[in-house]
Amino acid sequence: MPVAEYDVSRSDRDRLERRWEGGNPRYRPAMSMQQGLPQQAHSAQDARGIIAQRDLVVDLIRTACVVLVVFVHVTMVGVAVGAGGIAVTSPLQELPWYVAATWIGQVMPLFFVVGGFASAVGWRSTVARGGGARDFMATRLVRLFRPAIPLFAVLALGLGVATLLGTPPELLAEVAFGIGSPLWFLAAYGITQCCVPVMMRLHERAPWRTLGALLVLAAAVDGVRFATGTAEVGLLNLGPVWLFAQQLGFLWADGWFARRSRVLLVAVAVAGYGVLVPLTSIGLWAPDMLQDLNPPMLPLAVLAIAQACLVQVVHAPLTRLMRTRAAQGAVFLLGRDGMTIYLWHLPLFIALNGVALLVGVPFPAPGSPTWWATRGVALVVLLAVALGTARALRRFDRPLPRLVPGTDRPAWPVLAVAALCTIGPAFAVMQLHLSFGVALLGALAVPVGVRLLTRTVPTRSAARI
Repeated sequence: MPVAEYDVSRSDRDRLERRWEGGNPRYRPAMSMQQGLPQQAHSAQDARGIIAQRDLVVDLIRTACVVLVVFVHVTMVGVAVGAGGIAVTSPLQELPWYVAATWIGQVMPLFFVVGGFASAVGWRSTVARGGGARDFMATRLVRLFRPAIPLFAVLALGLGVATLLGTPPELLAEVAFGIGSPLWFLAAYGITQCCVPVMMRLHERAPWRTLGALLVLAAAVDGVRFATGTAEVGLLNLGPVWLFAQQLGFLWADGWFARRSRVLLVAVAVAGYGVLVPLTSIGLWAPDMLQDLNPPMLPLAVLAIAQACLVQVVHAPLTRLMRTRAAQGAVFLLGRDGMTIYLWHLPLFIALNGVALLVGVPFPAPGSPTWWATRGVALVVLLAVALGTARALRRFDRPLPRLVPGTDRPAWPVLAVAALCTIGPAFAVMQLHLSFGVALLGALAVPVGVRLLTRTVPTRSAARI
C-alpha cells in the first residue's frame, strides 16, 4: 500500500524530537496514531522515518469524517426566534435532495472501515512486542473512553442543575436527546474493539467466509426484526454490521484493495450502490441512510463495501494531497483531538446557541440563504471552541502507557467489569436516550472502568494469551 512522504522543516524536526524524545506516548499526530508505531523515535530523523512509513490517508479520512459529522449537525440544527418563542428545526432534512445525500454523507461505515485498518495495524504491533488480547483491549478502551469522563460529568451536572431550576421536562428531554445522540458511537466502537483479537484470528484463517457470515447474520437479524416488529432485536446488529465494516478495514491493512485495479474497484462500488436501490425500495429498509443507523441495518454494510472501494480509487491523489504541509498541518491539528471534538461538538454547539440567545445575537431564519451562508462561520467557530476545549482536557486524552517488563494487564474478569463500566453507559444512552440518571451513571461508572483498565499486575499472576 502506498504511503505518504513527510518533509519536515528544522523547526518541525526540533518540535517532533522534543515530543518524541524518550518515547513520550502523549504525542499522537492524528487519530490513526492509535494504530501503533512500528518503533520508538529518539531523534528527528527517526520521527521523519516513522511518519514516512505511515499511510497518512488514514489520518485524512478519519479527520474528514469527524469534520463532516460536525458540519452535518451544524446544518441540522436551526434555531428560530419569533413571537411564539424559540423553535428548533432541521433545515438540512427539509431539502429535497437530503435523502440522496445521505448515500454519500453517511460516513460512519467508512469510519469503521478505517478503524479496522487501524485496529489491524495496532493488533499486529501489540503481538509483535509480545502483548496479547488483554493488553490490546485495555489500551483501546482507555483511549476511547478516557476522553468521555469529563463529558459525562459535565452532562450529569448540567442536567441535574437544569432539573433543579425547573426546566420544562419536554424541553430538557429534547435538548438531552440531541446532546447525547453521538454517544452511540462509543458503545458500537467499544464493542468492535473488544472483538478485534478474535476477529483478526478469523480474518487470518478465513477472511471471505468471515465476511460472508457477518453479512448473512446482519440480514438474519434484520429479518427477525421485521418479522417480529421488535425494534430492539436490531441491537444485535451492533455486532455483524460494524464488525463487517471493520473486517473490510483488515483487508485494507493487508493491501487487498491496493492490489485491485481501479476499474474493478469502481465496478464493485457501482454494484454496491446498485444493490442499495432495490434494497431500500421494497419498504423494509429506509432510503435515508441515517435512519438505518441506530440500530445499524444491512444497507450500511453494503454502503461500507462501496465506500472502501471508492477510497482506494482516490487513494493516490489523496496521498499526494497529504504530502503538502497545509494538509498535514490541518489533519494533525484536528486529528490529534478528533475524539474529543466528536464527543463535545453538540454540547458546545447548543451552549454557543444559548449564549447567543442570551446576549441578543440576531438569528437568521433557518433554511434561508443567509442562514446557509453562515454555516461555514458556525463550523469554524464550533471547531475552534472544540479545539480549545480539547486542549483544556488534554490530560483526559492520554493513551495507556505500554507494559514494562514483568507486568501484565488485569485478568479477564476484571477486564469484563471494566468493559461493562465503560461501554454500558454509552449503550444506555443509545437505548434509553440521555437523561440525568444515565449521565450520572456514566459519570460514576466510566472512571471506575478506566481505572480498572489502567491497572497492571505482575506477569506471574496473570496468564498471557
